[in-house]
Amino acid sequence: MFIPRVELPAAASRTRRITQIASVLAAAVVCSCAAFQQLRFEEPTVELDSVEITGLGLSGVSMNVWLDVFNPNDFVIGATRIEADLQLEETHFGSALLEEDVEIAPASHTRVRIPASFTWDGIGAGVRALLVNGVVDYQLESKLRVRTSLGARNLSFKSRGEVPISDLVR
Repeated sequence: MFIPRVELPAAASRTRRITQIASVLAAAVVCSCAAFQQLRFEEPTVELDSVEITGLGLSGVSMNVWLDVFNPNDFVIGATRIEADLQLEETHFGSALLEEDVEIAPASHTRVRIPASFTWDGIGAGVRALLVNGVVDYQLESKLRVRTSLGARNLSFKSRGEVPISDLVR
């Protein structure tokens, strides 16, 4: 069976080619926007979760400072350094440092433990508040060094609130 070949005019052929190119470009733009969304980085939040006493000594107290780190991103954030400076009842309580790799899970909260030692001076203000109120006002300044697909970043956070006695002596 013979099927005749039909030649399109040059203008129609050119229009089809432009439509094909435009379709490919539109698909590339959509794909790059989706890829860019993956690269967008939202800063996590850091809050004091609890303080756990692990030992008592003449110079102070050793304890674990538990931080609640929320990662709003759809990808894991790797923290390589976490610093925490804690005040109780507006008195410097102490500083803690963790220099280990910590994986902060995507779109969720991760509890991070930082072992620390604190002096009796800072603890005195906290104990007085516990005896009177049953809670301790705190201010937490923390710094995170994180790895992302966009490179390393240094992030700083400040938070404040109250820690109830049950959380302080878990």
